[in-house]
Amino acid sequence: MTALPSRDAIVAAAQESIARGSKSFAAASRLFDKPTRERAWLLYAWCRACDDIADGQDHGHGMTVVDDAPERLARLSAMTEAALAGEIVGEPAFDALRIVAAETRMPHRFARDLIAGFALDAREWRPRSEDDLYKYCYHVAGVVGCMMAVVMGVDPDDEDTLDRACDLGMAFQLANIARDIEEDDRVGRCYVPEDWLVEMDFPPGQHMKPPFRSRLAVLTKRMAARGAAFEASARQGTPALSFRSAWAVLSAAGIYGAIGREVAARGEHAWDHRVTTSGWQKLVFIATAAREAAQREKLYPRTPRDPELWTRPR
Repeated sequence: MTALPSRDAIVAAAQESIARGSKSFAAASRLFDKPTRERAWLLYAWCRACDDIADGQDHGHGMTVVDDAPERLARLSAMTEAALAGEIVGEPAFDALRIVAAETRMPHRFARDLIAGFALDAREWRPRSEDDLYKYCYHVAGVVGCMMAVVMGVDPDDEDTLDRACDLGMAFQLANIARDIEEDDRVGRCYVPEDWLVEMDFPPGQHMKPPFRSRLAVLTKRMAARGAAFEASARQGTPALSFRSAWAVLSAAGIYGAIGREVAARGEHAWDHRVTTSGWQKLVFIATAAREAAQREKLYPRTPRDPELWTRPR
């Protein structure tokens, strides 16, 4: 009988996954204490695997057009449900979810909400309104913020802190959408709300054409501004976290916030080269975040969340 992979082996596979899939998250995760760090890797590995299966890519790279999206969705949904039920799946990334769900009070609805985001892509959905955009961002990233908060020890009943964690995921996804407009267009996707495109008088399907880049730049600046508002709200949740968790969160906020700001600053040239942060820049953000985490009670006093911000579903 073949021995089942140990927890250590699954953690090692998860660590390799985050190293290949996201240098930004990998750098920030190093700031957690060991138990939190390992659980963050386990959660990342499951999220990454779901994304790769849904989009026909390898650790977030080489997204392709898939012709069997419903079958892919059914597969990842079935493995996710097995993991949540505590069953041994036999796929390291899904056994990673089994472990992290068992070791925390992770609400199962969060995992299902993420799968619902992949279902939107499987049926080639696109946002018509700004509210639709936020709903999509929640299902593919905001809910991951909620899950990460639980990994960091936040009580699943602490709705206010979970809202702030969701806000950070929302900020990350808005930065990703702004940065990846050209990549998404190549596989027939567009997450810029149709209402925004109509407002700027884009001919249907022409938003990436050179004559319209200046108009698109106006919309990416708008998206970056929306992301900055979510990021600011998320920072106000950090006093609820331990120092090391707050340090990691603030580091990630700095790194991803910089991506959104750089996309906006480049204007119509934002998609000439993929926007990234260098290793040196990451170190600067991590050092800055250490000071911010140490002073988080003073810098980010708990005030009521802005009622104008979109709020996740309960």
